[in-house]
Amino acid sequence: MILCVTPNPAIDRTLQVDALRVGEVHRAAHVLSTAGGKGINVARTVRTLGGEPFCLGLVGGHTGDLLADLVKQEGLSAHWTRMRGETRTCVIVTQPAHDATLINEPGVDVSAEECAAFIVDVKTYVAQAELICISGSLPPAFPLSLFESLLKSLVARGKPVWVDTSKQALKTALGVRGLNIKVNASELGEALGVEIVSAEQVCDAAKGLLEAGMPQVAITLGKDGAIWVSSEGGWGASSPKIQPVSSIGSGDAFLGGLVTALTSGLSPERALCQAVAAGAANALTFGGGMFLREDFESIRREIKSAKL
Repeated sequence: MILCVTPNPAIDRTLQVDALRVGEVHRAAHVLSTAGGKGINVARTVRTLGGEPFCLGLVGGHTGDLLADLVKQEGLSAHWTRMRGETRTCVIVTQPAHDATLINEPGVDVSAEECAAFIVDVKTYVAQAELICISGSLPPAFPLSLFESLLKSLVARGKPVWVDTSKQALKTALGVRGLNIKVNASELGEALGVEIVSAEQVCDAAKGLLEAGMPQVAITLGKDGAIWVSSEGGWGASSPKIQPVSSIGSGDAFLGGLVTALTSGLSPERALCQAVAAGAANALTFGGGMFLREDFESIRREIKSAKL
């Protein structure tokens, strides 16, 4: 089982418009409402690729009930820690030939008791997991010290732990030796306080994280693919050119493809290729982690990889 933890899940509302013009009335040509959050996108990907995901997260209110129901309708196994506040809703606006526009609610403050209950739930289900993914932002008022303590306790369990987050949560994670890190280049640059614009800088940053105690590091580069470094060496992989529909969730699909490959015993190079293929396939559809298996297989056959 792959444990997919989403501390701050959401209802994702995806709206497709012909063109987005500020200050004007728009009518959506396509609308999709799904259970959202990076860990849920990872879980969908894991299932599509034949793995066994299990979702955890904090939910509350009517939108929390809706999120739990949507996850159940999709057939994903889950356990939710209840909170008093209302689960957030995020809006994604897509238009042809442009990157999506995101409006992410921050979420509601969580109490100390709710945070403690969430930690207990994560630790309870870790015993059944082969690998743990913790993805996305933290709810407001979730103490970084508690997040750090959770990460250290998971590493101490001796099971692989992958973290994909940003901002202060990422800075906290980067200080925990033994974690595996998946991050995009811009988020990593922000966390390190440097601008990462070249392939050489990406490799240098990844190697720096290895020296700081991260066993494995995967850095995504958008349409340019991704790199992976570990004590076994480093690899880069790029996908064929595609006509994207929405890139939202592609980083999560990448992580889902990566961890599914790892738990299946694939080599790092093949795991990276599978991850890049999952991320690219995700960009061909609306909804994070909702890509077609045939798109994934087609793209994977065209992935090019090389040792760094």
